[in-house]
Amino acid sequence: MGKLTLTSFVTLDGVHQAPGGPDEDRRDGFEHGGWSVPYGDEDFGRFIDEVFGRVGAFLLGRRTYEIFAGHWPRVTDPADPVASKLNALPKYVASSSLTKPDWAGTSVIRGDLAKEVAAIKEDTEGEVQIHGSGALAQSLLALDLIDTVHLLSFPVVLGTGRRLFAEGGVPTAFKHTGARITSAGVAIHTYDLAGRPEYGTYELPEETA
Repeated sequence: MGKLTLTSFVTLDGVHQAPGGPDEDRRDGFEHGGWSVPYGDEDFGRFIDEVFGRVGAFLLGRRTYEIFAGHWPRVTDPADPVASKLNALPKYVASSSLTKPDWAGTSVIRGDLAKEVAAIKEDTEGEVQIHGSGALAQSLLALDLIDTVHLLSFPVVLGTGRRLFAEGGVPTAFKHTGARITSAGVAIHTYDLAGRPEYGTYELPEETA
């Protein structure tokens, strides 16, 4: 049985929208697309290769799927650690509008998300990986279905854009399980789901007579 992991790029102010290119996602008039690209050094590439080395299947939202499908099928080098996995392994897309995906190995899921994801995990050896797919990630986080989050924080503030952890999300606690910093300053942190937050106070206890 596999586990469900999320790899997400965010700015210091929490924006995850359009990290890979100017036209990736212009919703709400977003004009900062491609903000992660200047930080793509060897350390960053090494981490991404490690992530893709553990994958058994992919679970993607429609928007991310279409971005990937427009690029990776054209990368045919079998030695490419990303393209080789994306092109060969099962891809599951959570979408109510995608009907005829052209990318080989793609299945569309439209039913009960929790049941569908549980079945995919049961049938997968290795990780079921989510990349990007912000809306899908938010839905799965709200259902406590994501086991591990790789959060890559880039040293840039944009001031506008869609946030991964938006207001109104389910309060969730995580256990920090790993960290590294690339030479370009990207802080890579790994967190495992730990349940609900615990609360306390820093106030001094009242003195008793």
